[in-house]
Amino acid sequence: MPAASIAPRTLVPRVLVILNGKGGVGKTTTAVNLAAALSESKRRVLLVDADPQGSATWWVERSGGMGFDLAQEQDPTLLGNLRQIRDYPLIVVDTPPALNSETLAAVIPAADYLLLPTPPAPMDLSALIETVKRAVIPAGVAHRVLLTRVDPRSQNEANEARKTLVEMGIPACKTVIRAYKAHERAALEGQSILQWRGRNAGEARADYQRVAQEIQQDW
Repeated sequence: MPAASIAPRTLVPRVLVILNGKGGVGKTTTAVNLAAALSESKRRVLLVDADPQGSATWWVERSGGMGFDLAQEQDPTLLGNLRQIRDYPLIVVDTPPALNSETLAAVIPAADYLLLPTPPAPMDLSALIETVKRAVIPAGVAHRVLLTRVDPRSQNEANEARKTLVEMGIPACKTVIRAYKAHERAALEGQSILQWRGRNAGEARADYQRVAQEIQQDW
């Protein structure tokens, strides 16, 4: 898949940044699958892989296409100019799990909306709250937390996590991303969860489609 290029603006895109200062929270899974879900509306979507690990690039380049375009970029100057990328009404950015990175410093001010995926476990939630306090609130950018890797057999932990967030004045998505093996298998096979067919594929796909609808309603 050819990389997108930065060039003089023909339209102003919306920039959706996926971030968390902690790794292993489902950030890249969210970025890839949400880009796929948002592209279902027939809009041109660009996924920018700004994480030096390049997990999103590895995943997408092994596919036969997921309905969106891909660009890999870590240059802070170029990331700060995301709104100058032409021909895309929507840009999704996967970021590194490092609060002090130049990448986040560049990309957060360029964002219209921040989505913060986190499992509901107390240690993950604590790290997420630190991310919100240090990087999100000072930027004044609209944001929501997305609870990920939620046990589909019991959502008690997720309910408690959402209650904690509400009490702290941190908005959270109503939808949660349930933990299914389908997510791992789709990535290994180079497919988005919207493309993958197998056990629990329908449930996993519906979760991301609902998140996409929530975000678009916020817009």
